[in-house]
Amino acid sequence: MKNLSLIALLAAMSLTFYGCSNSSDPGSTGGAGGGDETTISADAPKVAYVTNGIASFWVIAEKGANDAAKEFDADVTVMKPGKDGVGDQKRMCQDLLAQGIEGIAISPVDSKNQGTLLDEIAANTNLITHDSDAPDSKRLCYVGMDNYSAGRMCGQLVKEAMPEGGSVMIFVGRLGQSNARDRRQGVIDELLDRTVDPNRYDDPNDGEQAGDKYTVLDTRTDQFDFSVAKEQAQDAIAKYPDLGCMVGLFAYNPPKILDAVREAGKVGEIKIVGFDEEGPCLQGIVDGEIYGTTVQNPYMYGHKSVEILAALARGDKSVIPEGGVIKIPARNIRKDNVGEFWAELKRLTAKEAPAAEDADSEEPAESEAEAETSEGEAEREDAPAESAEAATE
Repeated sequence: MKNLSLIALLAAMSLTFYGCSNSSDPGSTGGAGGGDETTISADAPKVAYVTNGIASFWVIAEKGANDAAKEFDADVTVMKPGKDGVGDQKRMCQDLLAQGIEGIAISPVDSKNQGTLLDEIAANTNLITHDSDAPDSKRLCYVGMDNYSAGRMCGQLVKEAMPEGGSVMIFVGRLGQSNARDRRQGVIDELLDRTVDPNRYDDPNDGEQAGDKYTVLDTRTDQFDFSVAKEQAQDAIAKYPDLGCMVGLFAYNPPKILDAVREAGKVGEIKIVGFDEEGPCLQGIVDGEIYGTTVQNPYMYGHKSVEILAALARGDKSVIPEGGVIKIPARNIRKDNVGEFWAELKRLTAKEAPAAEDADSEEPAESEAEAETSEGEAEREDAPAESAEAATE
């Protein structure tokens, strides 16, 4: 018994090293988190929401998960892996399984190479994926958008920003994730006016992809290192004097691109199109420095995932749709709707709804999500590149 107690203690302690939310602390209010007065019942199912990294995107998703925990009476643990994404996810999930977790929602960092881990999870508890799918695994369902279609939506923004055509450069954290590959392919297919084919894949090593009006010069990856992300943007600007548009596919990419474009004195000359709802990206749209961004709904990713896991833990399988996919649609945000969108984002993520006059403003105060990213980024920029722990959807 002493050995079993020691193993359980070590497993519990290990969870604290990977960006675990307050909702996992013993004696907390579970999914309520953050000091909320709402309590979780003693027999509430224990479920986990595992992200693929640390970023403001996941703070929004965490808020959705915690809100769903209160609504559906679940004790949710939110976990965010650091720089060793695949390794961290493995350790986190195995620790959770050792504690008898009743369901795990995970955004796989590299689904093609995590099959063994996903099979282990599915064999021991309810497994669903979110944000980035693993359709070949034994997951029960996927919660998220169609990343290929969203990539095509992003490509439409490029066409609007640069209707005369021109050269385009794509920036993304890594291409091991299925969501990144699908988004990139969607952008390329849209710009080259190809037919819809989610299974198509242009290898980035094949060089330029040219169409009648648009040429995709290259795809640059940064492995979630913020400083490298900016350096890649700077290098592209220097290498291609006539570069027409820069597209950032992960949340932190557009702000880093904007920094590089500002420093080069090419704001307005080089168009910028982004992905996700990072605060500096939205502000860039307000200021006319970024044309637009394709956004997901991370709040609903977290909310719906916990709702499903809570139901499954109680034996209700009716929450799994036919086909095993729950689509959360993407949206395109431009200058004409950024104020409304940002106000709604603030309402979802703030502890209290913003005042009426704040909701009408195009420049809301910094949210918890933006504050966490700003603080984390400041720490990472002071550290060596290899120690960066930033990651996103």
